Amino acid sequence: MPIMPSMAILKPWHPFNAAPHRSMFFGGAIQTIAAMLWWLLELFVRHGVVWHPVDWPIAPAAVHSYLLIYGLFPFFIFGFLMTVFPRWLNGNEILKQRYMSAFLLLILGGIGFYVGLLTNHNILPVALFSTLLGWGISLYSLLRVQLHAAPSDKPHTIVILAALSLGWCGQAAFLVWFFSDNLAWLHLSIQCGLWLFLLPVFACVAHRMIPFFTSSALPHLRIRNPSWPLWVMLVFSMTHGLLQLVDAHAWLWLCDAPLAIAAFYLTYAWGSRHTLHIPLLAILHIGIVWLGIAMALSTMQSFASLLNGGIVIWGLAPLHALTIGFFTTLMIGMATRVTLGHSGLPMKVDTPIKLMFAGIQLAAMLRVITDIATLPAMQWLYIASTVIWLACFVPWVLRFLPVYWQMRIDGKPG
Repeated sequence: MPIMPSMAILKPWHPFNAAPHRSMFFGGAIQTIAAMLWWLLELFVRHGVVWHPVDWPIAPAAVHSYLLIYGLFPFFIFGFLMTVFPRWLNGNEILKQRYMSAFLLLILGGIGFYVGLLTNHNILPVALFSTLLGWGISLYSLLRVQLHAAPSDKPHTIVILAALSLGWCGQAAFLVWFFSDNLAWLHLSIQCGLWLFLLPVFACVAHRMIPFFTSSALPHLRIRNPSWPLWVMLVFSMTHGLLQLVDAHAWLWLCDAPLAIAAFYLTYAWGSRHTLHIPLLAILHIGIVWLGIAMALSTMQSFASLLNGGIVIWGLAPLHALTIGFFTTLMIGMATRVTLGHSGLPMKVDTPIKLMFAGIQLAAMLRVITDIATLPAMQWLYIASTVIWLACFVPWVLRFLPVYWQMRIDGKPG
């Protein structure tokens, strides 16, 4: 049978294009290294370790926020969701042309963003538009699976699609900010990305998958998975984002306290303390603990602001507990499981990967401690936490990146 032109282009990429997670996780791994190397360079320059301050076309804080929210996590999120959505919904597999088109647009957007930063800032809007288009194709692909599947009594996929749509809007707001230089659009982009996109998506994935993984690994445990903590997290995450948009920092505790309670309750209901001897499972439960810690810190920070006339303590400690502790821990845990499970490799991790898991927790703790301490002598920990982060993630990349362009060792498709 003759090969269609589009398939002729994709065929030489096989097995890199054999499943959505292969190309997307590859892009996410590369983007993660690039984003953290850029941030390390900025920290070196900012603290006078090397060279002199760089005149970036975009404020470094805005670049850092954009790269983490819209440049790094979406690769892993879309790679995971494009793999599991058809299984969750018993629906049709996503067409190769769609997920590869999305990947190419996203990776071109990522590369173009760095090129624009380092050379010509006129390239930046083209890169941002490419990312928006790739995001749109990914969202459309997932939506088609949802629309053509049988009705389900589990709301996770619908909530995730809504959160991904809001994430697209947040990314579009960043593009508007780039053209208008109106900080309100940047503020909208960041808060929408964190509280209306990332937290709802990670909360839904965790609520759907962690109890399932736990019951499979520890069948003797009685695992409960109530729905109310998920809805509490979703409602109050959105409320937190809206309060942030109107700068009502002193009242964030009203939604952050329920968020913390819901997260800590799930660690109890899911039997987290019984999972510590299974690293591949424990890392997911530790991520949920970090969510509780982040929201507890934010609750205390907000309440202190209410009592002290708006004075903010601890800086970005709650935010880094959320982004590094919760988001990154869960991302690495899920990506590792999917990579192993969909390559035919044993669902076990050896000592280097265990050390990598532990190192990410150390990096998160150092970053939070540095924010809380706010002492000039502690500033070197900003650099130390980033170095540790990279030192832990690079071995993960070297270990699993080759898997994405190799055939499954069990001979199965995908």
